[in-house]
Amino acid sequence: MEEPVKRSIEPHKETQTTAGSRPDIPLLPGERIDDLLTQNLRIIQSRDVFSFSMDAVLLGRFASVPAKGRVLDLCTGNGVIPLLLSTRTRAQIEGVEIQERLAGMAERSVAMNGLRERITIHNADLKHFHETAGHGMYDAVTVNPPYTPLTGSDIKANEHEAIARHEIHCTLEDVVQACARMIKPGGKVSMVHRPHRLADILVLMRKYRIEPKRVRFVHPRAHMEANMVLVEGLRDGKPEMRVLPPLIVYNEDGQYCEEILTIYYGSAGKEDGHADPEKF
Repeated sequence: MEEPVKRSIEPHKETQTTAGSRPDIPLLPGERIDDLLTQNLRIIQSRDVFSFSMDAVLLGRFASVPAKGRVLDLCTGNGVIPLLLSTRTRAQIEGVEIQERLAGMAERSVAMNGLRERITIHNADLKHFHETAGHGMYDAVTVNPPYTPLTGSDIKANEHEAIARHEIHCTLEDVVQACARMIKPGGKVSMVHRPHRLADILVLMRKYRIEPKRVRFVHPRAHMEANMVLVEGLRDGKPEMRVLPPLIVYNEDGQYCEEILTIYYGSAGKEDGHADPEKF
């Protein structure tokens, strides 16, 4: 089975400096500006600090979001999910990120795209965010949490990668509990994670009154085990869960399947034949 590591997907690289059409956005050493390939959105990335991966893109498309209202993205990283969600809703969107450096990248990306009136980034701990934001304030919550529990073994990634990948500052239960605190009754919580944690996710959702409603497995290829799972739950919902058709990433030729092309590039991507997942 292919391991669903949080690999960076490299969008089209626009610039390594502040030169060009967005000269007022400062870049720190090692940062770059990448094209998100949708509605002229751009994002600040860093190979040494944080670059988003396929899981974030899939969650941004899978999550149910209201046409208006308030949406919250926990573990927002460099803000990719709020940016992508801004193309699907007119709701006010907020992101919560515990790492100051990543929150700064997200804030600058929001400003670069002229979205400060619609997206707000908070440098905060999701375990305590409700203390200032209040309970039950959001119509939808999304989260792409750290996948790996702490085992006591050495963590070889750098500090930023380690916090993004490992449950250093929050456990899976912390994440689900935070979602439950922030979501309104009848609101939807959407998450991407590894399939081997699915039982834990479903048990914790029910524990905190988020009823699992939709599950979709993501497979690298049709003959391989899933390496990601997308889960959506409804606050105070009635029991009834749907398992959606699997999402297959690569076809037999090793290229993106049609649905993946549509998610990344829209109809133009299919026509142009884009197929390299590491060159998004």
